[in-house]
Amino acid sequence: MPELPDVTVYVERVAQLTSNATLDRVRLASPFVLRTVTPTLRDVEGKRVKSTRRMGKRIVLCLADDLFVVVHLMVSGRFRWGDKGSKIPGKLGLAAFDFSTGTLLLTEASSKKRASIHVVRGEADLAAFDRGGLEVMTANKPAFVRAMTRINHTLKRALTDPTILSGIGNGYSDEILHAAKLSPMRLTSQMSDEEWTRLFDATQKTLKDWIERLRAESKDSLPEKVTAFRPEMAVHGRYGKPCPACGSKVQRITYADNETNYCATCQMDGKLLADRSLSRLLKDDWPKSLEELEEKRPALATLPAKPERSTKKR
Repeated sequence: MPELPDVTVYVERVAQLTSNATLDRVRLASPFVLRTVTPTLRDVEGKRVKSTRRMGKRIVLCLADDLFVVVHLMVSGRFRWGDKGSKIPGKLGLAAFDFSTGTLLLTEASSKKRASIHVVRGEADLAAFDRGGLEVMTANKPAFVRAMTRINHTLKRALTDPTILSGIGNGYSDEILHAAKLSPMRLTSQMSDEEWTRLFDATQKTLKDWIERLRAESKDSLPEKVTAFRPEMAVHGRYGKPCPACGSKVQRITYADNETNYCATCQMDGKLLADRSLSRLLKDDWPKSLEELEEKRPALATLPAKPERSTKKR
């Protein structure tokens, strides 16, 4: 899912391409992408674009007459820019926003179609999309610590909770924790002041560095390689590959549809986090360190990801 750095660059480029333009028409290829009934799409047609803003992981087109178009790309939604009246791609296309300066195409490379468009009127209705998370790029350390310690969570969960911090997801949270050299499972209630300083600095620096990298890649166009898995990342999506800091193999734990990637050497003093599926299967045989893991790796490779259920009738 596009996170704060990706969405920030999307917002900047859309703002450049639509500055003082008029939204002449909205075309839908999939009626299900529009999640509101009133105001209607006709209400936004012909309205001037006043600005574009980010709200968490959402992109908001701010139009005249206090109207807003809120787009959530979700996991696979993406924007493309084309000449005015460009055809909506047949397989991936969801919608087209025809501006006086060109057409913004909304696509989604997934059969689940989770991307959404909402049209609302007034700041009060727009505020309903604000999950309340702190904007960490403009925050100071005390505000960051207050937000993160409001509820006792693991660092991984706190970083990715939109009611705590705005715009950070699975990918950049892995990178932040690696940069801060902190365990993703460390509880916010157990952090020292020095660790909070490391985490706050790593959060701002990681996000800033990636915003600058994405700006340089996209130049004056919309970002084309928006992905949660990039070869330049230190640990996210790099399971089994060497950590760029120490050379140890990147580890992971999986849960539901998500996974956490980390370096046991840099973040855990060589200790391994228990993977929910394998550790339940192995129990006391689950390796506790990288050394034990390497010794047991041949045996682990032959195990199924989950225990097989018996098919015998009782």
